Amino acid sequence: MARWMAEQKLGRSTATQPEYREDEVELPDLALVRPEEEKTTIGIDQIRGLIASTGLTSYEGSGKAAIIEPANAMTREAANSLLKTLEEPPGDMLIILVADRTGAMPATIFSRCQQVGVAVPPEEVALDWLHHLSSSADWRVALDFAGGAPLVALELLESLDVLKEMASDFHGVAKRSSAPTAVAAKWSKLDTPMVLNWLSSEVLKCTKARSGCEKWAGVLALDNSVLQRMDTRKLICYLDIINRLRASPKGSFNVQLMLERLLIDWADGLKHVSWHDNFDGLSQIQATG
Repeated sequence: MARWMAEQKLGRSTATQPEYREDEVELPDLALVRPEEEKTTIGIDQIRGLIASTGLTSYEGSGKAAIIEPANAMTREAANSLLKTLEEPPGDMLIILVADRTGAMPATIFSRCQQVGVAVPPEEVALDWLHHLSSSADWRVALDFAGGAPLVALELLESLDVLKEMASDFHGVAKRSSAPTAVAAKWSKLDTPMVLNWLSSEVLKCTKARSGCEKWAGVLALDNSVLQRMDTRKLICYLDIINRLRASPKGSFNVQLMLERLLIDWADGLKHVSWHDNFDGLSQIQATG
């Protein structure tokens, strides 16, 4: 959608709605700002480079556009350096910030933007769209792991076997039939962003189900009897810790230690989780990285 909005601005698209394309053609007046290879954050030098480019003349004469994605991956220094440009965009410039966790963005950035919410489509609509791409794929399972987001389901399709095994491990830890340390050692060999993204999605579904929103929760990797023993507020706290770990720079924490702490809390039914303790716990995890 962000790409479509930018192309509309630059007069390069006549489509009346966004279209999915696997390959995107580079446009001279469109700047794409994403985390650099092997990094999870967008740094201040990248934003400074973007700001410098905004002062250049439009190559095709239709203005300029920039997409920052994910905007919640900007470091605090990068976000602060963008403030003045957001207040007074130079010339005929459109800046689009794409974020899946707006709560992770500084309020000063959030308040300077026009907000456009993009809701997850109804399940049958998403499945119909996905089946048009491939009729043989197990899209229902992929969509459930993706929290109902069809584009995420596309990314997860090749990892379904791994995700199914993770779901089984997570259930086993909750029922105390699997050792948290053993599962942490196993998961530490996987792609860390994938693990944290899946954990965030799964705990969010548990939170929805525990709050009485079962129809929005999807299929859980957890027995309802186990879930009912967990406090909703502690689930929210636990989810917050996972999301802040997702936003942390690569290498800022010890992956296996972090997973051990998260899974030990999960095995204990989050009994010892609290806002104060978790803020301290996250600092300790990062300090040992």
